Amino acid sequence: MIDARNLDELARRLAGLVPANLREARDDLAANFRATLRSGLRELDLVTREEFDVQRAVLLRTREKIEALERQVAALEGAAPPAG
Repeated sequence: MIDARNLDELARRLAGLVPANLREARDDLAANFRATLRSGLRELDLVTREEFDVQRAVLLRTREKIEALERQVAALEGAAPPAG
C-alpha cells in the first residue's frame, strides 16, 4: 500500500494549490484531501508488492507443473496403441 507519508505530502501539495483568498482553509482542505485519498485507495483493492511476488511465484510453479503433466500425457499418448 502507499505510505501514509506520501499521502500526507500529496494532500499538502494539493492544499498548496488553493487560491490565496482561501489559504485560511488550507489545513481543513489538507485533512479532507488526505481522507479522500485514503478512502479512494482503500476502494482500489490494491495488494502489496510482497503479496504480488508471492502470487507470481505460485503461478510460475503451477505453470511448471502443468507443462510437466502435459509432457507426461503426450508421452503416454505416444506409447498407447492406436484406438480402433
